[in-house]
Amino acid sequence: MDTWPDDDEAKLLARSQSGDLEAFNELVLRYQASVYNLVLRMLGDPELASDITQDTFLSAFRHLSTFRGSTAFRPWLLRIASNLVYDHWRRQRRHFSESLEVASDEDDSQSSSLLAQLVTPDVEANPEQYLLSQELQELVLRGLAELPPEQRLAVILCDIEGLSYEEIATVTSTSLGTIRSRIARGRARLRAYLARYQELLPRQFRSP
Repeated sequence: MDTWPDDDEAKLLARSQSGDLEAFNELVLRYQASVYNLVLRMLGDPELASDITQDTFLSAFRHLSTFRGSTAFRPWLLRIASNLVYDHWRRQRRHFSESLEVASDEDDSQSSSLLAQLVTPDVEANPEQYLLSQELQELVLRGLAELPPEQRLAVILCDIEGLSYEEIATVTSTSLGTIRSRIARGRARLRAYLARYQELLPRQFRSP
């Protein structure tokens, strides 16, 4: 987890806050893939994801003075990125609502493991999974697109980006209980969606 910044990151941030563009560019190289993947999975549009990723780092650089360093830099970046995604949706006049139905907060480690492995195929550990990776990536993107945005963001941050529930609550300015509920509902919906495409899933992920 990224609860505390490491020494190298802290030094890069200190230099960046002093106006050192080279140091900030090192932070960009370190985290641009993480930001891009979050935005891509939220929006499903590579070109738009690239634009918002660039806007995320521009905004981060402009607001570096507000970053206090009490948490790691990556969750702070992902919060900026998710806010820009919501800004885009608002500009497109896409309004979403999330069900208030109470869901179980029971940890669903199987769904978490499944999603993490499907989006990070390892050719050596699982050749079959790697060969199907292009179809699987598209399938996961479509499945994520079926989720309400709040659930989608929570699931991506938890199961793909590896943030803790506490970090996600901070990133989204939401209570811990709400985050648990969103993740539980989002995982259940995504699992149900993937179950409709058993033939595309590696054998270990298929229902018996």
